[in-house]
Amino acid sequence: MIDIKVPTIGESITEVTLLKWVKPAGSYVERDEVIAELESEKATFEVNAEKAGTVEHLAKEGDTLNIGDLLARIDESAPKPAQAEAPASTKENKAPTPPSVPTEAPVAAVPNDIKATPVASAIIADKKVDPKSVKASGPQGKILKDDVLAALSQPGKIAFKGADMHSRNVRAEKMSNLRKTISRRLVEAKNTTAMLTTFNEADMTAILAIRSAHKDKFKEAHGVGLGFMSFFAKACAIALTEWPSVNAFIDGDQVLYHDYADISIAVSTPRGLTVPVIRNVESLSMADIEKKVAEVAAKARDSKLTQEELTGGTFTITNGGVFGSLMSTPIINIPQSAILGMHKIQERPMVVDGAVVVRPMMYLALSYDHRIIDGRESVGFLVRVKELLENPAQMLMGRDPVKTLLEL
Repeated sequence: MIDIKVPTIGESITEVTLLKWVKPAGSYVERDEVIAELESEKATFEVNAEKAGTVEHLAKEGDTLNIGDLLARIDESAPKPAQAEAPASTKENKAPTPPSVPTEAPVAAVPNDIKATPVASAIIADKKVDPKSVKASGPQGKILKDDVLAALSQPGKIAFKGADMHSRNVRAEKMSNLRKTISRRLVEAKNTTAMLTTFNEADMTAILAIRSAHKDKFKEAHGVGLGFMSFFAKACAIALTEWPSVNAFIDGDQVLYHDYADISIAVSTPRGLTVPVIRNVESLSMADIEKKVAEVAAKARDSKLTQEELTGGTFTITNGGVFGSLMSTPIINIPQSAILGMHKIQERPMVVDGAVVVRPMMYLALSYDHRIIDGRESVGFLVRVKELLENPAQMLMGRDPVKTLLEL
């Protein structure tokens, strides 16, 4: 027997949660095959089989385990099961198997992942009912005729998923380690920093024009799409070089200034918010930034981020605009001192050269720790980001090309 224990994954982490068993109890696993997924307060990670054999579970999904606890055992003496043989060919004198006849005719109006009886499907198609709004009462979640009629008799009324109409049910679910960490850090940020938010807005006309003109060639040349995050990350990196206190931390009675921009990008996942870090953004090209953003976003969605990829950022960007947010006050990602909030691009009337014109505008929000960043620095930083976004050519050299030419 080989004992599989919860591995050490970081000095500050003492416990993890067993998210799920990848291999069922009693199944045969090969060496280095993933058998389970664990979640720490910062990330999820996989546990591999150290030897080939049959796996025995010593914990249940959802259990909280300490580092070093027994997770599973592998019986390496168990024989490897034989591969299932392909079915023998049909003998000549054997009658051919008649084709199976479906018991219910498929209905195009109902998605494949929703089961409904033929009569229910016909009513759904005829009345243009959203199948997801119908509470199924049939066996194995099948929608019956009466279910559709009940939904039609109560237009505009909908029950919560898995609950009856007029339900008063309350469900209790265990908070995940990640959600507990998010809660603790947000409360800590509110209680230990002198947080303040300043606002501005940026005209996104120039960036939208660049994306429209070059996005196809950009993707062809670099294999990645040209999004908004590369413009914002590059603008922030340049502004951070000019306003170093926005890129600094308080450490006791010292201020730690960073001569690099490691920008954390807030990524929303089904499990909660994660903030993977892109290192040395000031030294990356636009294509490099887009590739890194795509890489960490994919890892975040698949819960594949490592602890190293989640720590060490000096500044954070969060984009509530993807969910439709028009304005917000983001909370600082401690120990950092500032966070920039992007929002929804919305056409609004603006006065330009005395005339009212329609422009695609975005509100920008900078939350900062007033203990280390004064109003001059916070407003100056945000105005500089706005200037770079509205004049992307300045990102090439960090200055206005005309002023550079005139040595002003």
